[in-house]
Amino acid sequence: MTIRGKPTSLDIAHLAGVSQPTVSRALRGSPMVNEETRKRILAIAEQLNYKVDKNASGLRRQHAGTLALLLFEDPTPDESHINPFFFPMLGSITRACARHGQDLLISFQQFSDDWHAEYGDSHKADGLILLGYGDYLAHQGKLTKLVEQGTPFVRWGAVMPDQPGLSIGCDNVGGGRLAGAHLAAAGRRRVAFLGDASNHYPEFLDRFAGCDAGLRAAGGPGLDRALQVDAESAEDSGFAAANVLLERGLPFDAVFAASDLIAIGAMHALQARGLRIPEDVAIVGFDDIPAARIATPALTTVVQDTIRAGELLVDALVRLVNGEPAESTRLETSLVVRRSSGAAL
Repeated sequence: MTIRGKPTSLDIAHLAGVSQPTVSRALRGSPMVNEETRKRILAIAEQLNYKVDKNASGLRRQHAGTLALLLFEDPTPDESHINPFFFPMLGSITRACARHGQDLLISFQQFSDDWHAEYGDSHKADGLILLGYGDYLAHQGKLTKLVEQGTPFVRWGAVMPDQPGLSIGCDNVGGGRLAGAHLAAAGRRRVAFLGDASNHYPEFLDRFAGCDAGLRAAGGPGLDRALQVDAESAEDSGFAAANVLLERGLPFDAVFAASDLIAIGAMHALQARGLRIPEDVAIVGFDDIPAARIATPALTTVVQDTIRAGELLVDALVRLVNGEPAESTRLETSLVVRRSSGAAL
């Protein structure tokens, strides 16, 4: 067998016909791998002259009793650089770590940094929780590198087939469907979507697909791509996207925003143009951040269970650190109806 370049655990997994985590367990002598499979993996590793990186595997073996939470900076109008959606999740993660007897190291990261190399080759923590990563396709290579290094990690994000590592996320399609069905029931037929509905942002794409399905299931037209404008999860991005939408001059009677921050920014833009919410345009967001309740008018939104999410992130990571099986999980969503979509005061 011939491998170009330095062999990796992924090469061994391919040749052995098993997953990369199985290779990692076999190489560290985990009892979770049966003897026949372990021997086959070790034989292939020997043929490839594969050497286990002691530094990379040290994160797992040392068991420092500490988990690292890597929080990637978001564009915000203040100095926090934290999407407010994550605040209740941070509290839940902290409490869950305490229940497991784990210390929590919180680190802010910029996407451009080599954080995957820093934590993969250090003894700072036993595993990583990743929150807020922006463009998924640009981020994917670093996740794959963590898998190759054998670094236990779990992230908050879309749950997708063949993704690197584990994810805890919400049912974005289901949440979008709730929004579409609600707007259809309110008699809205020309629904705009604000958010990057592409593979770069799979959560937003799923919300777009769900809303489209909800509208069509109610017998109305689905989402029109001519009424879709890219936006990041920030108020100023939502404000700018709504202005782009208005400048297109196409009629619309509702907006489904991929996040509450986008929705709130869009509300300001629409109101600045003299449009009434919800009389002229109904608005639905996604996340149920605290600002949604005090927006003017109060924002109808899809609710994600951030408390349960924090618990599951920690539980899954502790299982990985201990060499136990863990799975990606998709949480159900719900809809809270407020004045922005026509609910009574």
